[in-house]
Amino acid sequence: MNILILNGPNLNMLGYRERSHYGSETLVDIENLLRTTFPSAVFTFFQSNHEGELIETIHDAVKSGAYQGFVCNFGAFTHTSVAIRDALAMVEVPKIEVHLSNIHAREEFRHTSLTGAVSTGIIAGFGSRSYIYGVQALFDIASSK
Repeated sequence: MNILILNGPNLNMLGYRERSHYGSETLVDIENLLRTTFPSAVFTFFQSNHEGELIETIHDAVKSGAYQGFVCNFGAFTHTSVAIRDALAMVEVPKIEVHLSNIHAREEFRHTSLTGAVSTGIIAGFGSRSYIYGVQALFDIASSK
């Protein structure tokens, strides 16, 4: 399975920022965890602090048809970006939104996910395991077809 992992703003700072919410693992740690946990998967990892770069990556993925699933953590853009939501709506393969922290147990402005409305499912609050559960969901969806 060829999977695109998209990460939004400030996720490049994992391990440095708000460890009470995000833990001490870095984004590279999470990437390595996924490679180790799912050795048969082919992962493409992309992180950007720029909305347009995330949108262009989604557009390129849609045009290429190269991926069987997406796992996405758009960070703060989850709650604010209609443009990312609209780009994600074009994606016809399963897409799982993930969050390290439980967005529903945090500030009220984090309770609404614009991108989640066009995602196959949302997993939140399990730290780096949220990514593992997201990838596992893609495998489960693929095996049920």
